[in-house]
Amino acid sequence: MFFSGLTEDLVLLAAAAAATEVLASAALRPESQLLGGTLIAGTDPMEVALTYDDGPNDVSTPPLLDLLARHNVRATFFMIGKHVRQRPDLVRQVHAGGHLVGNHTMTHPWLTWQTDNVIREEISGCSKLLEDTIGAPVRYFRPPHGARRPFVMRFAAQLGMKTVQWNAMGHDWDPIGVDRIVKEIQKGMRRARKRGRGTNILLHDGSDRALGVNRSDSIWTTARLTDHFARDGYRTVTVDAWG
Repeated sequence: MFFSGLTEDLVLLAAAAAATEVLASAALRPESQLLGGTLIAGTDPMEVALTYDDGPNDVSTPPLLDLLARHNVRATFFMIGKHVRQRPDLVRQVHAGGHLVGNHTMTHPWLTWQTDNVIREEISGCSKLLEDTIGAPVRYFRPPHGARRPFVMRFAAQLGMKTVQWNAMGHDWDPIGVDRIVKEIQKGMRRARKRGRGTNILLHDGSDRALGVNRSDSIWTTARLTDHFARDGYRTVTVDAWG
């Protein structure tokens, strides 16, 4: 009887450990729907969204906006509140250019391991700053690092926001060069197309560390991608086209 009870306890512990591992994995996988509905992309493989995280950034955001304007492309910018506070003029410039502005928290923490109160402060604080700055509601939220748990998404929804992830990433925060960044993104685009989905591309115009970080590789990558889109018939959209 003792060993039977012990065996049952071990089975339950193993099952709990496995469930925890699955949830931890889902918390960091951008396309996972296990923790709640997450907006990735639409069902038209020829639609592409360029999304930029961690701005605004006085070094890279203005030239990126100039490039997008020349190609008549609208993008989605997920902004960090501490940068918004320092450069509200850039936020208004992004919004005035017809781009979609989204919430990327106040300080860019790993939300999966934060308390509920910290999560509330990070998300609501950024939304308030953005809405006061652009004079319009913020309806889209991207968790830093893509890390989340159910409370993160529930609270974002309470503020009227949809949680947005991605399905193509260039690793442009690493010094790997434009050719490698483009190659990684094109790999994601091919994968999305095989699945009959649009492509939601993650790039960066800023950094969570500070303003002034050089993102010129991200800008050159954008130039290469927009040429590719025009040549091959892709249509660029902002993420609100998908839900």
